[in-house]
Amino acid sequence: MSIKSDRWIREMAQQHGMIEPFEPAQVRQNAGGGRIISYGTSSYGYDVRCADEFKIFTNINSTIVDPKNFDSRSFVDVQSNECIIPPNSFALARTVEYFRIPRKVLTICLGKSTYARCGIIVNVTPLEPEWEGHVTLEFSNTTPLPARIFAHEGVAQMLFLESDEECETSYKDRGGKYMGQRGVTLPRA
Repeated sequence: MSIKSDRWIREMAQQHGMIEPFEPAQVRQNAGGGRIISYGTSSYGYDVRCADEFKIFTNINSTIVDPKNFDSRSFVDVQSNECIIPPNSFALARTVEYFRIPRKVLTICLGKSTYARCGIIVNVTPLEPEWEGHVTLEFSNTTPLPARIFAHEGVAQMLFLESDEECETSYKDRGGKYMGQRGVTLPRA
């Protein structure tokens, strides 16, 4: 199994639609020349952007968080260019990019250091072979202060690992419950 390079990522995105929309280089400034948290292709990964759709966790209804019976009222929906996460809380968002993972590839997501250094943790489970969709992102604010997430800027890096053999059963073959997800997707039992 090996990690895939920028050359491979560009080829898979541009010729096979693995990432849409796709940025072939690192973007570090907005159209007006202002600094942003970078996104796009890096040496051995792809830095994804956060869309402007957020679900901010709230305990206003005082329900129990149950992954088998999740109460959608536990979130407040926000559409904005930024999201303020309350102290010691979390928010869900999604990537701008839509992914189509090849059958021999497993994709791992790691948070960007800019957010990690502020106590903001990004969590995403691996993108399995032949999974496709927008990636739901979970941002945990581990600090005692409110934390800001910026939409349309880099938030996490995807690493692509290609196996030396094809899996017997892919995510698509299993009919995985998060296949083809669009938008911010809540837990499904």
